[in-house]
Amino acid sequence: MRTSPLLLALSALFVTVLLTSNLIAVKLIAFGPMILPAAVIVFPLSYLFGDVLTEVYGYAVTRRVIWLGFGCNLAFVLFILAAGALPGAPGAWDTNAQSAFARILGFTPRLLVASFIAYLAGEFLNSFVMARLKIATQGRWLWTRTIGSTLIGQGVDSAIFITGAFAGVLPVQLLLRTILYQWAFKTAYEIVATPLTYAVVRVLKQREQQDPFDIGTDFNPFRLAG
Repeated sequence: MRTSPLLLALSALFVTVLLTSNLIAVKLIAFGPMILPAAVIVFPLSYLFGDVLTEVYGYAVTRRVIWLGFGCNLAFVLFILAAGALPGAPGAWDTNAQSAFARILGFTPRLLVASFIAYLAGEFLNSFVMARLKIATQGRWLWTRTIGSTLIGQGVDSAIFITGAFAGVLPVQLLLRTILYQWAFKTAYEIVATPLTYAVVRVLKQREQQDPFDIGTDFNPFRLAG
């Protein structure tokens, strides 16, 4: 497949969403009774982009973009950890500054593992369901694919991350409620964004002159070639 400027732009936006989500997730915000990380206003866009990528370019291309996002996210985290470990300049960087740096940009191993596993599981499930539903619906009813894939992908993502990060820290009832809140919010986000998804997909299909169906596709998430 030829290199497409539009595909490169979409991939860059996808990665930008992931990195931005990492930065702002530390802030907790309130939506009525729901207490959620600020990343919920940005991270669901990665599923919107994942839907568009799968619909317009197919699962194999989306698989490479998902791994690209994973690699960029890993490099981003390692760079921040390295910067945090470097000694501060005497007189210009005191313990208060270091504490603020660690609080906003620091990562615990538990949160990192939960985040990375949740990302891979959720994104690949989202793309897989999107591709399979496209075949089942013969390319009709795009909304069933975008919402259906989000229900599964975001549900698994929320369950893995919240459980991995906070099991044993939060009471079981609060843990389950937090998972449901995140799942409901992210799914509602996808539903509201459906008209935007339709518009982007329509424009890209016209510009790229393609509408692939993943018939015979190898859905192994670890196969990067093909």
